[in-house]
Amino acid sequence: MKLKKLADYLWEIPQEGNMLAPARIYATEKMLKDILADNAPQQAANVAHLPGIVGYSLAMPDIHWGYGFPIGGVAAFDVNSGVISPGGVGYDINCGVRLMASRLTRDEVEPKIQELVKALFHHVPTGVGSAGKVKLTQKELEEIMTKGAHSAIKNGYGDGDDLEFIEENGKIDGADPSKVSKKASERGRPQLGTLGSGNHFLEVGYVSQIFNARAAEALGLFKDQITVIIHCGSRGFGHQVCEDYIGVMNNAVHKYGITLPDRQLCCAPVNSPEGQSYLGAMRCAINFAFANRQMIAHWTREAFAKAINKAPKYIGLRTVYEVAHNIAKMEEHVFAGKQMTVCVHRKGATRAFPAGHPHIPQAYQEVGQPVLIPGDMGRYSYVLIGADGAMEQTFGSTCHGAGRAMSRHKAKKTAQGRNITRELAEKGIYVMGASRGTIDEEIPEAYKDVSDVVDTCHLAGISRKVAQLRPLGCIKG
Repeated sequence: MKLKKLADYLWEIPQEGNMLAPARIYATEKMLKDILADNAPQQAANVAHLPGIVGYSLAMPDIHWGYGFPIGGVAAFDVNSGVISPGGVGYDINCGVRLMASRLTRDEVEPKIQELVKALFHHVPTGVGSAGKVKLTQKELEEIMTKGAHSAIKNGYGDGDDLEFIEENGKIDGADPSKVSKKASERGRPQLGTLGSGNHFLEVGYVSQIFNARAAEALGLFKDQITVIIHCGSRGFGHQVCEDYIGVMNNAVHKYGITLPDRQLCCAPVNSPEGQSYLGAMRCAINFAFANRQMIAHWTREAFAKAINKAPKYIGLRTVYEVAHNIAKMEEHVFAGKQMTVCVHRKGATRAFPAGHPHIPQAYQEVGQPVLIPGDMGRYSYVLIGADGAMEQTFGSTCHGAGRAMSRHKAKKTAQGRNITRELAEKGIYVMGASRGTIDEEIPEAYKDVSDVVDTCHLAGISRKVAQLRPLGCIKG
């Protein structure tokens, strides 16, 4: 594959053949060897074949192989001439991260971390196909589909203060339950308020380093402060929505005469009936995920109160921010000097709007939107803020995580004969999982070093480092 170096952090796959734009990869030379080892750069080039693409097919430093689009991929399509693709959003629609911060310090919580992790494991349902504490009627599920976190709060899961600090304020407009299949509803009804499995987790940690004191202060973060990261999405509901519409899009490709280099890129024009139906259903899954994280946040507060044996007001566990990293949204951007509405696909990529953007909370207007980048359960995670460079280069986007360095199968093989829970405990990290297998497949070395990923984004100016968080305890699905 031809690669042209544009900067120390940026490489370009030149436009050739039926590509309609170049592809660009954000990575240092050190990271490039691993990135080229799988098929993800070719997938980034394939995305550049899709009709209506604006600018470039973009890949963040945590790029790795995914379904059709690479994970870590960003692509914007003109709303009038472009397409919408389920593979550009991913199966776990609105998978995302909520960061919560408390008034507690490391000294207060570290001696009680085992009790706290056990309480969290008891309060938050985890595991493959796990069922939640709440059994929804179809009518209640449809309210979740259209009102997201607002519906969860109305039913007693948290309070309205959280909404200001969730992307889209916890509810995206345009959701259409009539476009959701019966099978998706059946999968979704028992799963609201569950963490799930795979790489989903709930982690208790602390602020270990501050890189940007002004931004940290604006976000209410301080050294040794206890934090919580919740990472999950729309569960089987979103998975089924994606599955359903891949079938629809496979037919649409033939109907609209779209030529694809990979059938997994199946898509439809944004304004076609098929495209609008997918958008209506996908937004239902987006709202499902907003409600899911809201309920988990509520039970996290309850678990803290029980384990720490202090009043919620003393603990002060508040939402710093919640942001999606598997989503497609209509946004206004300027490209080549022209203001335009585009459908931005972010698959394993995070929105990163800079200071002054109207779509970020008032409290963060002077510093920018928080960007939440989990690492792995043995090392660290990062808090960044959006930067002007993101609007200039990446349609307001940046990375979303460390990116896998080995497959789940290889990770399990690597963990054979080891006791990963004990290894982490020896580092002061207490982990509970629904099964040994889910912990083994998430061993720290299964992931790239997330510091390489965030340093590249910082260097490129598409987001800026604010703080590093280190884990004390974690529950896994």
